Amino acid sequence: MQIRRLEPSDREWSNALVGAHFGSSRVVSRGRLYDATALPGFIAMHDGVPAGLLQFRIAGSTCEVVVLVVERPREGVGTALLDSMREAARSAGCSRLWLVTTNDNTVAQSFYRALGWRLVTVHKGAVTRSRVLKPEIPEFGANGVAIEDELEYELCVSRV
Repeated sequence: MQIRRLEPSDREWSNALVGAHFGSSRVVSRGRLYDATALPGFIAMHDGVPAGLLQFRIAGSTCEVVVLVVERPREGVGTALLDSMREAARSAGCSRLWLVTTNDNTVAQSFYRALGWRLVTVHKGAVTRSRVLKPEIPEFGANGVAIEDELEYELCVSRV
């Protein structure tokens, strides 16, 4: 597997992938609306075929993972993307990586915990407020669970 920077030639694929998983190219996190078509990122390639996407935003000493989508689960794609992001964040002088997922996404929650990410805050009712910015956010997610809260995870990036 190869991890590389997202390039302009990848945008048609990445935009379609984000649209399929997020309902549009718009992503909301902590009350902020992002246009994923403009975010930098990393792409995972497996035998020359895109297998995953990570898009991010760096602000000061923090780096937010805004989008993480894996097309081939349980093959190390997500782990490899997050490892690459950690190194890039460290190189950019960041001390903290963070991301948000929703209360219904228990698979992602388990994945982040297994990689050493720490749940730092549950933002109760945040998704309800996010629907003002992005009305296409569904009311219910996996297994009919109401999507209501944002769960914030972090990983400290050592400056070695």
